[in-house]
Amino acid sequence: MKTLRIGFVPLVDSAVLIAAKAFGFAEAEGLEIALSKEASWANIRDKLVYRHLDGAHMLAGLPIAATLGLSRAPTPVIAAFSLGLNGNAVTLATALAVRLEAICGGAIDFDDAGATALALAALVAERAAAGAPPLRIGVPHRFSSHNYILRYWLAFAGIDPDRDVQLVIVPPPLIVDALTESAIDGFCVGEPWSSVAVDADVGRIVALGCRIWERGVEKVLGVRGDWAEANAETLAALLRALDAAARWAGDEANRDALAGEMARPEHLDRSAGLISRVLAGQLRVSPTAVVDAPDFLMLYRDAANFPWVSQAQWLYSQMVRWGQATPSPAAEAAVRGVFRPDLYRRALAASGTPMPGANAKVEGALAAPLPVGSARGRLSIGPDRFFDGRRFDPDHLAAYLEEFPAP
Repeated sequence: MKTLRIGFVPLVDSAVLIAAKAFGFAEAEGLEIALSKEASWANIRDKLVYRHLDGAHMLAGLPIAATLGLSRAPTPVIAAFSLGLNGNAVTLATALAVRLEAICGGAIDFDDAGATALALAALVAERAAAGAPPLRIGVPHRFSSHNYILRYWLAFAGIDPDRDVQLVIVPPPLIVDALTESAIDGFCVGEPWSSVAVDADVGRIVALGCRIWERGVEKVLGVRGDWAEANAETLAALLRALDAAARWAGDEANRDALAGEMARPEHLDRSAGLISRVLAGQLRVSPTAVVDAPDFLMLYRDAANFPWVSQAQWLYSQMVRWGQATPSPAAEAAVRGVFRPDLYRRALAASGTPMPGANAKVEGALAAPLPVGSARGRLSIGPDRFFDGRRFDPDHLAAYLEEFPAP
């Protein structure tokens, strides 16, 4: 039995890794997963880079940033498996959320993220006119998809995320405490933390990530590039285990068993009922309101585990847009080598998992599910819309960025 040390941050989107260990999918592939619960994404990155971990539950942007050497020496990190799509939300302190609801006419329309962004812009302007300090909004990491979708959403409404508000880094397990203590005014983070804030009556959910970018990439399995080369068969076995675990975890018949396991102290240490609600897409957005969002967190269906190269390229486009990365042909080539659908395909070639025929797509082009070519079984993808209707063609990255006003 081969033992793999895999780090995770206690979030609901660690579900596939927890299921792989707890329900025998890793063991069936001759693997023992030793999960290491970490407090922050910086811990995860550093332990992977310095070989204290074999693999990790990672923000989708972290392998790109590590490979490009953003904020540290370059270390090639790859992602051959997506651990799920979507799963985050924007939450504001209760008093601010109540005011935002009033600006929205008494209630937030969670299907109209653009209208909510414009209402937030009115709130930001209102506070500025009154001499109040800018809103402080927590995000879990500067290279997180939370940071990028939040910036994308704010900028749509004319809110400059670097001037009109303050975005601050707060590790997910500490973010509700920061809101409770008024160190921040709101946050964008993965579950269960928005639900924890609502249940504690210190915050309300005001926007869902899955309504800003439907089927947006969120967490991946990250491994060092050199480890992947030296352990090709072990990595393939791990991908097979995760594929089987994702299929199982995505079946609603297994939801209660999965939520019960995730609730354990060594995992999320939160109520199974809360976790089950999140897995079902039943989001309690305030003490009296629940929003039904079946696509809130997708663990398996619609090719949720496929590492689309175009999703990595969109994340890179946001790094460029917000001044984190300098565009170059070399950087673009490096980014195209971070998400590895070739390894995913090779590992699952003998499985029954349907796979798309292409490795990239135009992100944001699908308004409804679309059946696509697959080597086996039936497969549909989408919808994958951005709330503002824009499309991202990875073959025309520079032209895409030119569509946005200069920051």
